[in-house]
Amino acid sequence: MIVEHEEFRTYVLSRGTALLRVANQLTGNPSDAEDLLQSALTKTYLAWDRIKDRSSLDGYVRRAMVNINISWWRRRKFEEYPSEELPEVPVQHDPRHRYDELEQAIERLPARQRTAIVLRYYEDMTEPEIARTLGISVGTVKSTVSRAMAKLRGDLVV
Repeated sequence: MIVEHEEFRTYVLSRGTALLRVANQLTGNPSDAEDLLQSALTKTYLAWDRIKDRSSLDGYVRRAMVNINISWWRRRKFEEYPSEELPEVPVQHDPRHRYDELEQAIERLPARQRTAIVLRYYEDMTEPEIARTLGISVGTVKSTVSRAMAKLRGDLVV
């Protein structure tokens, strides 16, 4: 049992930062990302002895994060209300701010589109892998990514 605890601890120490980046992309909020990763790691720890293929741990944690995040969307959709006015966005001309603009544009995407973009371009997953992960068809992945990219292009026009 102590060996398993140490093995899990080593995994979290080595992969935690990368997994937190994925969680941040999924949620669009650093505090929510920490909560999401913590929940996914808790599920992973509870299933640790059932996970035989240790090379698939990242996929297991990512899938847990996606599933948990979907559950959170469903609960939160009744708690968030749209506003009549959008906040004023400052104009940024410095190229260093383009990364921040991209992050903000990704955060504005609907949850399913944001998830598809994160899995496709940040996690470098193929369309069939994304389809399996999200439990949707490859065609749905393609159209979701296409719509998200079109929206991002529109948001990032200079």
